[in-house]
Amino acid sequence: MKRGDLRIYLGAAPGVGKTYAMLGEARRRGARGTDVVVGLVETHGREETRRLLDGLEQVPRRTLVHRGVPVTELDLDAVLARKPQVAVVDELAHTNVPGSRNEKRWQDVEELLEAGITVLSTVNVQHLESLNDVVESITGVRQQETVPDEVVRRAEQIELADITPQALRRRLAHGNVYAADKVDAALGNYFRTGNLTALRELALLWLADQVDVALRRYRAERHITDTWEARERVVAAITGGAESETLIRRARRIAARAGAELQVVHVLRGDGLAGASPANLARARRVADDVGASFHTVVGDDVPEALLEFARGVDATQLVVGTSRRSRWARVTAEGIGSTVVQHSGKIDVHMVTHGQAGARPFRRPARNPLSRVRRAWGWGLAVVLPTLVTVLSALLGNFELSTDVVGYFLATVVVALVGGVAPSVATALLAGGLLNFFLTEPRHSLAVSHPGTLVTVFAMIGAGLMVAVVVDRAARLAERAARARTEAALLASYARTVLTHPDPLPRLLEKLVENFGLSSAALLERGDDGWTIAASLGARPCTRPDQSDVDIEVTPDVHLALSRPDGRALPADDRTVLEAAAGQALVALRQQRMVAETAEAQRQADANRLRTALLSAVGHDLRTPLASIKASVSSLRIPGLELSEQDTAELLAGVEESTDRLTDLVDNLLDSSRLATGAIVPQLHPVGYDQVVAGALAGLEGRERVEVDTDESLPAVLADVGLLERVIANVVQNAVKYGGDRVSVRASEHARWVELRIVDHGPGLPEDAAEAVFAPFERLDGHADTGPPGVGLGLSVAQGFMQAMHGTIRAEDTPGGGLTMVLALPVATEGR
Repeated sequence: MKRGDLRIYLGAAPGVGKTYAMLGEARRRGARGTDVVVGLVETHGREETRRLLDGLEQVPRRTLVHRGVPVTELDLDAVLARKPQVAVVDELAHTNVPGSRNEKRWQDVEELLEAGITVLSTVNVQHLESLNDVVESITGVRQQETVPDEVVRRAEQIELADITPQALRRRLAHGNVYAADKVDAALGNYFRTGNLTALRELALLWLADQVDVALRRYRAERHITDTWEARERVVAAITGGAESETLIRRARRIAARAGAELQVVHVLRGDGLAGASPANLARARRVADDVGASFHTVVGDDVPEALLEFARGVDATQLVVGTSRRSRWARVTAEGIGSTVVQHSGKIDVHMVTHGQAGARPFRRPARNPLSRVRRAWGWGLAVVLPTLVTVLSALLGNFELSTDVVGYFLATVVVALVGGVAPSVATALLAGGLLNFFLTEPRHSLAVSHPGTLVTVFAMIGAGLMVAVVVDRAARLAERAARARTEAALLASYARTVLTHPDPLPRLLEKLVENFGLSSAALLERGDDGWTIAASLGARPCTRPDQSDVDIEVTPDVHLALSRPDGRALPADDRTVLEAAAGQALVALRQQRMVAETAEAQRQADANRLRTALLSAVGHDLRTPLASIKASVSSLRIPGLELSEQDTAELLAGVEESTDRLTDLVDNLLDSSRLATGAIVPQLHPVGYDQVVAGALAGLEGRERVEVDTDESLPAVLADVGLLERVIANVVQNAVKYGGDRVSVRASEHARWVELRIVDHGPGLPEDAAEAVFAPFERLDGHADTGPPGVGLGLSVAQGFMQAMHGTIRAEDTPGGGLTMVLALPVATEGR
């Protein structure tokens, strides 16, 4: 069955005409012959809206009673049975009365859509879930009824019902929105001009975003890659260098003049062997946030192609890139990212922004030789040995052609280049040329060059050696970078895993940093009103201020990672890259640690408030009732001149005794709950048999004659505190006698090194899914609080606390055939009874 279409009329505030527009559409469709019914429309007493209902078929509403008041709701079953082509259902975010099939009206609408019925509905922008907190900050009113944004986004059509704030206030003043007695308060509060202007802007922006999403979906479905200039979008491409902040600010000014949104993108090389400094990228991200731009990171080996692909994906109209930092000679061999982007940008306008780093050639220290000392030593050794060996062989054998000798020298040069790199290969070529000229060419044993070909040969060998050595050098550098990148990735993965999985991540993270980088101490410092404080530290004499450290990593202006080294030297720049990322993980760990503490504290306070509320509501009644009974009985006994028979006197005294017992039980349970909550109960565990404990627990228990006991004396002893276990059994059996019908059974059995005591009744049992709730303090289920015997619902809570203190368990199960079975399980004692 084809799903029905959803058409929503979106408004910025009540009274803008959503329902009026919706009913107008319903009448137009009905006039064209469409089967239209009104499921539910709220007119709010507006006569113009009510007149639009004339002539439209209306499905009678369903009446429900809530708190003694009859309330009408959408009759979903009646609309589904009627099965029209179009149903009109007002106020999509409405919360249904308890007892309805669905909690929310939008869920009713979903059922209608699934049944193939097209639905016309309305919603105000303040009811959208994503904007609820924004609307509250504007109006000061929190909307209790919300609808998920995704439900509205799935609508085939969203139409904005829009009027100016001034026009809406005039409608309100004329009595077209609210009754006359509510107009002044509405105009002075929710319907202030500033509020309405802000709500209108929210509605327009939200709807514009949905139009943008629909446009992108349309382009993706039809594989349209050309840029459509329906809306200006500026993308700023940054490398992560020092010029990135300048580039972002310049792009912000370009976007502001065009009235466009700004997106900042950084292209990360796919091989992971080269990348920007995390600190530079963090600063660029902060600048992007400050200017209101979104920040994105994409991965691609071909940087210009990845950049253009991102720009086309977001339908950018302008692209801002920095001018090249490459020298003129470097640009001869490769034109650079900016020039490549300009050539392939198509309809996207490209801005080339100059900056202080453009064309700059800062002094760089000579790069460290990536080859090991052993390889370099072998290279220099072979640089001497191989040309000499070729010369000796040629001199001894004497029957080689000159071209053969030249090939031998070439081979020696290439071998040395592969082993030792650039310098040894050049030395080999020069030595080989000299030996060739001195020993193997005419005039022999002379350095005079008689043939120009000899010089050509020497230069060719030098060139070949250099080319091979450069390739070897580059391969070694890439291998070194790859090894370092692999090590850095392993360290960062280890830090991230620590933060995500360790129960106390911050000390463990600092421990790893000290271990990985050979530090003497590490401290995470926080700046507050009283100066710098240590949030976490590890090692002897941690730094108390950033300026005391050997290595200071700024995470945020107020959070620094201060590190000390045994030798007092600074770390290499390459190590700082990993440390900057680790410092960010430390900040995450610190916030996570505090969030856990705040959550635990909030949960503790919530539990305390819930317990206090339950105590006041439950104990208040159960304290007053026996006290009132005691006072009434004692007052009757003390009335002067009142003559009471012995039977009446005995009944009054029995009432006093019974009420006193109830108060005693209540106080005992309250004290036990308090002791459990504070951890004051320390059980004395000894081997004991269930048969002995059950006998002691049932002694003096009211109604014990209805209890059948079957505990085999041959069962193993359990580890328990006799006094606590007797209290547990007495509480559970007492509950079973109160609520469990005429017969209660107590049976014991052994299972997998545990001995279980089952207290079985055949009463009404528990409501569905209440097996855990029955152990909550002050919890009395299934109406027992009103109709059952007196009590505040602490017995099972105390019983569970005592069993846990003795390392045992207590659980509730259904009795076959009806009723409740409580299972008390304790571990078997390791020594005999």
